Amino acid sequence: MTDAIRPLIAGNWKMNGLRASAAEFEAMLAGAAKVAAKADLLVCPPATLIAAFADKARGSKNLKVGAQDCHQKASGANTGDISAEMLADAGASAIIVGHSERRADHGESDFLVRAKAEAAWRAGLTAIVCIGETQHQRDAGQTLDICRGQLNLSLPPAATSGNLVVAYEPVWAIGTGLTPTVGDVEQVHRFIREFLIAKFNGEGARMRLLYGGSVKPSNAAELMAVANVNGALIGGASLKAADFLAIAGSYA
Repeated sequence: MTDAIRPLIAGNWKMNGLRASAAEFEAMLAGAAKVAAKADLLVCPPATLIAAFADKARGSKNLKVGAQDCHQKASGANTGDISAEMLADAGASAIIVGHSERRADHGESDFLVRAKAEAAWRAGLTAIVCIGETQHQRDAGQTLDICRGQLNLSLPPAATSGNLVVAYEPVWAIGTGLTPTVGDVEQVHRFIREFLIAKFNGEGARMRLLYGGSVKPSNAAELMAVANVNGALIGGASLKAADFLAIAGSYA
């Protein structure tokens, strides 16, 4: 059943990108048609660029624009925060929530991640929920326990294959150049799939599971071929159109 899942290649630009970066996005937009028949493409730039990028992609079915985070409330006295509704209004179609950098740098709990996922749905957007273990947890043999705990508490009970994407990002592999072995990725993604099926039945069998952590053109094909890997959440390699499209080209 999971073989029929349409892949998703998502780029997380993090705190990178100025208006001049529109040239890279335009190049992605121009090249997206080559892989759009096989996979969905999503770029999540900083909030300052969402509206401009969404305007450039207006009417395109080949490349969508997403956001990197949101506040759990729709509005209020929350200086500096951005609601899911605001992001939807700017043109976002999805929101990354629970990224390890948000969890570590901003102390976000699983319960807050769940609330943000529900906020994304409230605004009619897809929630991409991130999970993953640190190097210390991996060394202690706790990878599956950590993932189980994050899945249990971060995923809202109303999750479906249409409103939720799960991204496994081993924290120790993000931006380090280190990558788990194919066997490691296969083990964790199989575990996640089994968890989702047990919790959400048929919906869990159809949810997209992305791998993230030092994905680049040179290893993308091998990683994307792993069972229960339905695409990638890409960091640094998504900043350049050539690299982003080359990774997406694993499905072409």
